Amino acid sequence: MTKWEYFITPLPLHTPGQVLNMHGEEGWELVQIATAPNGTGSVAYMKREKSS
Repeated sequence: MTKWEYFITPLPLHTPGQVLNMHGEEGWELVQIATAPNGTGSVAYMKREKSS
């Protein structure tokens, strides 16, 4: 069975692509973008396969 780890990161309004590309290079896959809990911006929910 595949095991996953998850990561939530804020997305700055001026550089969201840079943040997503940086984490993508580390093996993270974007699952969803949602409004931040405080309503001021967005957060990205990411996952990657957990190494044994």
